[in-house]
Amino acid sequence: MDLIDSHCHLDASEFDPDRAAVLERARSAGINRQMVPAVTAESWPKLKQVCDEGAGLFPAYGLHPMFLAEHRPPHLDALRDWIERERPHAIGECGLDYFVEDLDREEQAHYFDGQLRLARDFELPVIVHARRAVDDVLAAIRRFAPLRGVVHSFSGSRQQAEQLWEQGFLVGLGGPVTYERAQRLRTLAATMPIEFLLLETDAPDQPDAEIRGQRNEPARLTRVLDTIASLRDEKPDLVAQATRLNAERLFKLPPA
Repeated sequence: MDLIDSHCHLDASEFDPDRAAVLERARSAGINRQMVPAVTAESWPKLKQVCDEGAGLFPAYGLHPMFLAEHRPPHLDALRDWIERERPHAIGECGLDYFVEDLDREEQAHYFDGQLRLARDFELPVIVHARRAVDDVLAAIRRFAPLRGVVHSFSGSRQQAEQLWEQGFLVGLGGPVTYERAQRLRTLAATMPIEFLLLETDAPDQPDAEIRGQRNEPARLTRVLDTIASLRDEKPDLVAQATRLNAERLFKLPPA
């Protein structure tokens, strides 16, 4: 098995005590490459170091909407400098979050628009967070088109997903699809065109149903794979191959 975790925060402090062991478990499970998106400007140096030290780790630099209090206007200029110097495979994690009520939507849009502009300028994919904000994310993507990217941990409707596909975007599915109560998400996973699908863990967050309440890690991607393959009535190795090729195309990743 050769899998790509398209969204994992391996630089998070939760992995500081045993990051090397986490990576080894991932490789043993067949997860040989991981996209590691940033959340704040302050986190970029550590993210770079973690990815430099681990084989198959690819950083994305960005400003996450849930960390709005830590962002400053000069960080967008700093992000341009980081992209020019580091030449990452993607920009992110960026986007909009309307679930947390005290996050100013106008300020979120300022940073999201700035990162979409950079993605267009540098012709890089974006890794997008869209929690209860898919329609506004779609509107922003259309304003800055042409763009490409992925809406990670997708939780919207089939209609919204189809609109994203029309814009050249993929959707990432992870731990939430393993919960039987997530019927809309499981129906989407079962019936969507596989060329628009990426697998992810979002580790250390969003654990699958078997480890509810525990720390998630990249090795758990096989649980996501098995669930989606079962929902689609397809062999896991075929789903693994298709989603791996999708990630390789989107992020222009080198071979494992």
